[in-house]
Amino acid sequence: MDTHQLEAFLAVAGRRQLTAAAHQLGVSQPTLSRQVQALEKELGVRLLVRTPRGVVLTDAGERFLSHAREGLEALRTGATELHELANQPRGPVSLGTLPTVGAYLMPALLQVFLKRHPDVQLRLEEGLADELEEKVADGDLDLAIVNLPFRRADLVVQKLWEERFVLVAPRGHKLTQSKRPVSLAAVARESLVVVTGTVATIALRASAEAQGLAPRIAMEVDHPESLRRMVERGLGVALLPELMARDRQGANFDMVDVRDAPKRTVAVVHRGERSLTSAARALKRVIAERLQRRA
Repeated sequence: MDTHQLEAFLAVAGRRQLTAAAHQLGVSQPTLSRQVQALEKELGVRLLVRTPRGVVLTDAGERFLSHAREGLEALRTGATELHELANQPRGPVSLGTLPTVGAYLMPALLQVFLKRHPDVQLRLEEGLADELEEKVADGDLDLAIVNLPFRRADLVVQKLWEERFVLVAPRGHKLTQSKRPVSLAAVARESLVVVTGTVATIALRASAEAQGLAPRIAMEVDHPESLRRMVERGLGVALLPELMARDRQGANFDMVDVRDAPKRTVAVVHRGERSLTSAARALKRVIAERLQRRA
């Protein structure tokens, strides 16, 4: 029994799809299947069963799942301690980020990190906060950068920075003519482009309803970068994190301060220090060093 077999089993158990699990591990599907079959042969039981809807754990697989996680965790912890003795972080590390953070902060940060630690193999995954939290809790990600508050009480959180949202509007829009910050109520009366479920969208809906109005949602998008592009095309106004709005190189929009704008608090979360490999600890140190300066 080796770590590759345990990783293969845990990936399939988590994804419930061989193709998705193989993609997660960066191996071919036949290789993944051979690793799982070798583990089953060594244990003398079937752990997984294929069905038309995907992979299902057998009773033995369900019983073995927690032991596999604990065993792999123990092996990684042992390797971490040896690597730290040598003071040379190495091996894989996975980081999840919000799309805004991934696009606007990660390139420079990861350039610094990989220059310091060239023996680390890094995987970056972007997603929504709820999805990233679950993947950290399940062990699919070592660390994640998310908005606070978050739902999982079993994760460790370290605050990084707080920032407000600002208004972005097509050039020439009436709200861009103001020499003073505008009110959130004034923004809520405009035709809006929003990302569903964000702090900004919730605040805009509440402000419109407080005025007895139904919010005029011109378009809902899944990604903040899409929101920015829609504003540039004149499809409405939007609230963006200051991080995104300040980068206006080549942008066809104007930025306006909102005096009672909502804010977001950004943090890094993980399962606890003992769960982190030397590579993950090194990455967390660089994240804190580079991003807490923005607090």
